[in-house]
Amino acid sequence: MATETVAKPRTSVRVGVQKFGTFLSGMIMPNIGAFIAWGLITALFIEKGYIPVPVLGGFGTNAEGVPNVGLVGPMITYLLPLLIAYTGGKMVHDVRGGVVGAIGTMGVIVGAGIPMFIGAMIMGPLGGWTMKQLDRLWDGKIRPGFEMLVNNFSAGIWGAILALLGFYGISPLVTAFSTGAGNVVQFLVNNGLLPLTSIFIEPAKVLFLNNAINHGVLTPLGIQQSLEQGKSMLFLLEANPGPGFGILLAYMFFGRGAAKASAPGAAIIHFLGGIHEIYFPYVLMKPVLILAAIGGGMAGIATLAVTNAGLVAPAAPGSIFAVLAQTSRDSYLGVILSVVFATTASFLIASLILRLSKNKGEDDLSAATSRMEAMKGKKSSVSSALTGNNAGAQAGTVLTRPVQNIVFACDAGMGSSAMGASVLRNKIRAAGFPEVKVTNSAIANLNDSYDVVVTHQDLTERAQPRTASAVHYSVDNFMNSPKYDDIVELVRSSNTEGAASDAGTTAESTAGAQPAAATSVAAGHGAHVAEPVAAVEGQAAEGKGVLLRESVVLNGTATDRDAAIDEAGKLLLDRGAVDVSYVHAMHEREESVSTYMGSFLAIPHGTNDAKEHINHSAVSIIRYPEGIDWGGKQVKFVVGVAGLNNEHLHILSSIAKIFTNKAQVAQLEEATTVDEVLELFGKVNA
Repeated sequence: MATETVAKPRTSVRVGVQKFGTFLSGMIMPNIGAFIAWGLITALFIEKGYIPVPVLGGFGTNAEGVPNVGLVGPMITYLLPLLIAYTGGKMVHDVRGGVVGAIGTMGVIVGAGIPMFIGAMIMGPLGGWTMKQLDRLWDGKIRPGFEMLVNNFSAGIWGAILALLGFYGISPLVTAFSTGAGNVVQFLVNNGLLPLTSIFIEPAKVLFLNNAINHGVLTPLGIQQSLEQGKSMLFLLEANPGPGFGILLAYMFFGRGAAKASAPGAAIIHFLGGIHEIYFPYVLMKPVLILAAIGGGMAGIATLAVTNAGLVAPAAPGSIFAVLAQTSRDSYLGVILSVVFATTASFLIASLILRLSKNKGEDDLSAATSRMEAMKGKKSSVSSALTGNNAGAQAGTVLTRPVQNIVFACDAGMGSSAMGASVLRNKIRAAGFPEVKVTNSAIANLNDSYDVVVTHQDLTERAQPRTASAVHYSVDNFMNSPKYDDIVELVRSSNTEGAASDAGTTAESTAGAQPAAATSVAAGHGAHVAEPVAAVEGQAAEGKGVLLRESVVLNGTATDRDAAIDEAGKLLLDRGAVDVSYVHAMHEREESVSTYMGSFLAIPHGTNDAKEHINHSAVSIIRYPEGIDWGGKQVKFVVGVAGLNNEHLHILSSIAKIFTNKAQVAQLEEATTVDEVLELFGKVNA
């Protein structure tokens, strides 16, 4: 089925580099444990290690005079690059892409004869991407019974070709690049210019561009240098906690207000926990403080260069504990001094800036945290340390009344928001607050009558102006977001405190308030009220055309997100529930905000403007046993939704209950007949 092409918004160069850096770190970070293991084995068992063991460290010969291979060399030469390649290929084309990427990388490793981290970061994704394109060529054209034969041999043949390409073509290029980059680093070291790299590294950290530098260049070069020299200072160019620690200390002494109050906690998280992003908002609310970070970074690097100190492996995260754990045996003094001097220089510069400044950051921390998260492109995992317990909520909004009305808002107000409302409603009821109303609505129908508004993180900015007095929570999936626990805690604290403070009042006011609230919700203000399931139970139990046997497919044929949307949309089309424009709108909706819900579930549906293309409510369910990629998430169940009024909410509530229960999701995965699927939904409805 042809679909309309939806133009994607242009992104800045910074965002592009961020995405590239995120992709690079996505190959490295899952394997950091292996790097640490290699670093510990190296530090302990090599000839100059703490516990020299020839058979493990790879030095000396055995009783027969054969040189010991050890663990250090094979791990760095084969294990780590192959792990990186497999991870990179898997990110592009699941396990199949990972296997082919690893095969191709083996050719680069053997051809180069040196650790090929950069080669792995090229060949892994290349192998996954090319295999994905080849699979598309014969998708749907393989005769039944020959799938395994074609899949295995195509991967094997293409993997072998890539291995030859890596051996003869890629390895010389990567070797030349590695040599050239190493020569540049050595030139900087020999001429005392390496500290100047802080001019680029420290601003890059604050702008979340550090992954492209650190994991794309410094870690591979550092590993090569560590293998040759037993250590490398490159591992500490970005990971040194001193520059950020100095800035936070300056705020502790010379800041004011929220910035000063939160700085001690942030300093602990930064220095001991290694989460460097905690200090970024303090720089963003006074950008001139980047000079303090640069000065601290230069002082630390200069100390490393003078003392010839370094680490044996990457320190991730950049905690002082991780730094010391990976420090070379002969480098403790230099490494410790580099952290101390970096902290001192950063502290002195930041203190001078703060003391000379009229605005010492007392009012801008929340705004700076929001800017940080906007640049990062996602919620900060440590922002609660800066903005308080309601870090998940809109900065600056304080709820001074009991929570009575919570609304989930999405573009159309009939799919993901209904599912999220059902999940949270169950959580709030379980917490003992059944009187709290949880509804869902299209963003276009919102007004400022709600206490709490929950939106997908990509839609929050659209919802905030319409509901300025509400507390806003942004989530990245509607099925199992950790923010739900925060909302339940907000309900518990605000409603319990409200009951205590109003203990002297009669229940009459409460009784009067709740019908009013119920009336408001019943009126809907354009919202889809998912609460009264019983009201549609009799009609929806028979489906009233909402979920029928022919709309359930146990083995979908699509292999990617767009094809799956087409497949789900075709089932709706075949039943006459929608016209073709609605299917186009399903793609348009997916381009703006993902309908991935978590728990292997996606619920594609049309935009709010596409409701006119719905003839009657319907739901289609398609299972993909092997899973398909849905914007980087694995999806096994695709539920197509077209809803008029509230008719579809009953089945969505059932789906939400099922997909928050791991045992029931497992039953769906193992179902062999359509009847089993329908029976499972029937049990939930009962």
